[in-house]
Amino acid sequence: MLNSDEMARKAQKPAKRPVRKRTETDKSAPKRRNMRAPDRERAIVDEAIRFFAEHGFEGQTRELAKRMGITHSAIYRHFPSKEALIERVYQEVYLSRWSPDWGPMIRDRSQSLEARLTRFYLDYVERVFEYNWVRIFVFSGMKSFGITGRYLDIVRREIIEPAATELRHDLKLPDAKAHPLSERETELFWGLHGRIFYLAIRKFIYGTPIPPDLDAIVRDAVQTFMDGAKMTMPKLLVSG
Repeated sequence: MLNSDEMARKAQKPAKRPVRKRTETDKSAPKRRNMRAPDRERAIVDEAIRFFAEHGFEGQTRELAKRMGITHSAIYRHFPSKEALIERVYQEVYLSRWSPDWGPMIRDRSQSLEARLTRFYLDYVERVFEYNWVRIFVFSGMKSFGITGRYLDIVRREIIEPAATELRHDLKLPDAKAHPLSERETELFWGLHGRIFYLAIRKFIYGTPIPPDLDAIVRDAVQTFMDGAKMTMPKLLVSG
């Protein structure tokens, strides 16, 4: 039996507060971290690359912020608009992977054009056959953000047109300055480029297997192209 004093103390003892169980949302929500401004910006760019590669440019920055565990406004403290963030993604994913050596390599006449094209595409495959690169490239082509068009302008200027000019030189055909390149000539080289890039589309867009030895596939593609182009190019100039 409790005496009166013990009963009084028990009555004054506060009741235990119920323990709230963590929900699945609580468990999955990322913890916010204090970061320096440059580190935060770097983290936003890195996550935006992965986010847009998965969801395309339809993905909202609000969802990106939620995924990172930061406020929506935190993104806009570093990037004034979604378009500005996409521009940064373009610089990071595309311009940073473009080698300044590729253009001069195509114009270097100390090697055969076939050897130059083979070297270029072996290096190109190694640099751009990557999940984020390929998927962002394709998503951009379906939206009006201009990434695909701007990048392909670089390919045309640095690779396609110089390669067509070099093939004329190899075949002792009129110089491109005196007789401008035709669309049919450049389309030959776009065909080679597309053939090789389609391997990346199959892997990262369609999710279908591609050969493990891409070096051999690239060499075969370039050799087959050169054999056909040497026969076709002179005919294009005559018909043009």
